[in-house]
Amino acid sequence: MTDFYDSLETRSADEREAALFAALPEQIRLAQADAPAYGRLLAGLDPAAITDRAALAKLPVTRKSELIDAQQADPPFASLIATPKSELRRVFASPGPIYDPEGWDNDWWRIARALFAAGFRRGDLMHNCFSYHFTPGGVMFETGAHALGCPVFPAGVGNTDNQAKAIADLKPQGYGGTPSFLKIILERAEELGLDHSSLTKACVSGEALLPPLRQGLKDLGVDVTQCYASADLGLIAYETAAREGLVVDEAIIVEIVRPGTGDPAPEGEVGEVVVTSFNQDYPLLRFATGDLSAVLPGVSPCGRTNMRLKGWMGRADQTTKIKGMFVHPRQIAEVIKRHPEVIRARLVVEGEAGADRLTLNIESAASGLEAALKDSFQSLCKLKTEIVLHAPGSLPNDGIVIQDKRA
Repeated sequence: MTDFYDSLETRSADEREAALFAALPEQIRLAQADAPAYGRLLAGLDPAAITDRAALAKLPVTRKSELIDAQQADPPFASLIATPKSELRRVFASPGPIYDPEGWDNDWWRIARALFAAGFRRGDLMHNCFSYHFTPGGVMFETGAHALGCPVFPAGVGNTDNQAKAIADLKPQGYGGTPSFLKIILERAEELGLDHSSLTKACVSGEALLPPLRQGLKDLGVDVTQCYASADLGLIAYETAAREGLVVDEAIIVEIVRPGTGDPAPEGEVGEVVVTSFNQDYPLLRFATGDLSAVLPGVSPCGRTNMRLKGWMGRADQTTKIKGMFVHPRQIAEVIKRHPEVIRARLVVEGEAGADRLTLNIESAASGLEAALKDSFQSLCKLKTEIVLHAPGSLPNDGIVIQDKRA
């Protein structure tokens, strides 16, 4: 039994980078030609020039946080898809609503790779507890399972007693769904005296898998791995048996950028996950997910060689209303750009409504910057702040640009 889904997982970093960036210009041409929004956004761009990360980082970011308004203004997909609606396989709606397409390719969401890493093999029956209506979770995991040759019981959500009974009767080998619902089902099976011993592995998503929950499921006989996926991008990264970070999928390019910007963050710094997809139907370029993470150094002990993410570390959209004004992370980034001596900044908001106190904490080896930084902040944010200088490396590496400490 092979340990890897395919040979792409064990390529050298140089091989992977060369292959992805050799394919990128054609993906950009596709987006320019067939997705009208990208045709406008990238007008005049020569795709042949985008052959490395430095060039990619100069392209504009498409933000998930802006999709709701964009789709309302230009329904249903904000002209970001490259395939006519009439030729799609399915259309889904996530909360917002945000509408997402699905094309006809086998394993369109690329979930099979994550399921394989979780131990699913041909013939294993999956008990699939992701929702099958409105949102795509159920279909994402079902099509991934089918790509591996795994039959699926489409359990969906709710009906805990019936879920436990089905597991006892059908004896599935694996589970797909949220980890908390799996625990609920297994504990109910225990209460009802129903056998769930066939279920020994699970690939979960949709919520945090905290260590106590993972251990609780292990105590109930299920070895759990998690994957990071979204309705617009499909699989982004997945956990392996090593349990050391999430390995990035082979069919995307991931960047970590400073929140509120498109600027690449230094290696190891927490920032926003930005993904470029090679999906032919939905060719999202530099798609800002709104999620925070960071890159782990080195490669996974499991032998997969792609970049690893630490996992979900919070939300990048930290827009905060202060004294009636919205302040965005990108404005803090603009303050930094005006002062090259500044390494990192963190705005802390304290006090009560109507009496907000602002402190802009700055990492810098330089001194005497306070007056100039106050002026820049007031010019860009239309608010006054105190400035506190810190030595390089002093501020937390957690991706937080605006910390709201008000009650």
